[in-house]
Amino acid sequence: MEFNIVEKLLAITSLGSEWVLWLLLALSVTSLGVIVERLIYYARIRLDFVHFSREVTRRLLEDDIDGIKGMCSTSASIESQTILRGLEYREKGVGAMEQSMTGFLFGEKQKLDHGLVILGTLGSNAPFIGLFGTVIGIIQAFDNLASNPAGGPSVVMAGISEALIATAVGLMVAIPAVIAFNGFQRVVRRKLSNAEAMKSLVVAHFNK
Repeated sequence: MEFNIVEKLLAITSLGSEWVLWLLLALSVTSLGVIVERLIYYARIRLDFVHFSREVTRRLLEDDIDGIKGMCSTSASIESQTILRGLEYREKGVGAMEQSMTGFLFGEKQKLDHGLVILGTLGSNAPFIGLFGTVIGIIQAFDNLASNPAGGPSVVMAGISEALIATAVGLMVAIPAVIAFNGFQRVVRRKLSNAEAMKSLVVAHFNK
């Protein structure tokens, strides 16, 4: 029996584009879950950095290390926790302080980036998944026309209009994911930049 790959692929398209819509719905729920989780996490580590940096600078100039520890211990922000990590190694020298803060920031970057790869992937690929569903729907519409020529163009038009829904849903999934991904990436860069600034400030103070 001769193997006909075209017939096999057409058999797959007979499943229709409905399963693609269900897949996009599941991806949309996943994207929404990541966005909500990241919003909660970034809100928890939010910090008024301008006021914080001024206060840390003032206390460093006054050698009020205990005051800095007390201030930083009440905040979950990456900036304050970076300073605390450095101060824990103060007795071992400036080099140890700098290395401990650098290592801490590497670990925190992974926490900050958590879930963003999902948003980036969905933002890039959801439209193609929707387009795939549309192509399947169009193939199925023309197949229905071939099977029922008497139906005329109305058979094709109805099938194509249903198929285009998949592309629209794909865009609906992708657009919020892209917006959230870009916004969260900006937050990550800013938080890491702020933490690096605090690290440099602490190292400069103790590097006497």
